[in-house]
Amino acid sequence: MSATALAATDLTAATAEPAVFRRVLGHVPTSVCVVTATTPQGPVGVTVGSFTSVSLDPPLVVFYCGRQSASAQAIIRSGHFCVNVLAEDQQQVCAAFAGRSANRFNTGDWELTDQAAPRLGGAAAWIECDVEDSFPAGDHVAVVGQVQRLAAAGGPRKPLIFHRGQLVRLDRACGMHVPTHSFDWWDI
Repeated sequence: MSATALAATDLTAATAEPAVFRRVLGHVPTSVCVVTATTPQGPVGVTVGSFTSVSLDPPLVVFYCGRQSASAQAIIRSGHFCVNVLAEDQQQVCAAFAGRSANRFNTGDWELTDQAAPRLGGAAAWIECDVEDSFPAGDHVAVVGQVQRLAAAGGPRKPLIFHRGQLVRLDRACGMHVPTHSFDWWDI
């Protein structure tokens, strides 16, 4: 890497100060998902921006939540969860599940049953999983799930993306992202 490339940024720091760490890692675009579960007390869910695949054989995925998240702990205890990959027009769902509102499931078109984790109508995709493992990861908890069922939306459903502190949508025509909403839910 050339010295010119490094000199072009204004985000360098000798240590990983939290503010610098957040700004630099904000350059990595992430999907925006709501992870849900059904518990004896009712449905629970939380917005995450740290969901990814881990393995094809067996089919494993992982998401990360703040260690203090009551929703994450309830999801782990339930033993089963659904990752709802938000579509670009589901920003209000993202906001509802990023906050602490008791009425989160009033936002969006949710399929709620006593047996399965809630699934969001109109999502770009959903992935149902059994909890395979969970473990501390710094100030977060990693939740690994073994995929049981999954589906992706047909047609033009595009995912909602989090990039540089903003919710953005893909614009395939010109290959750029278009900011839709400034939002700070990184550490929920």
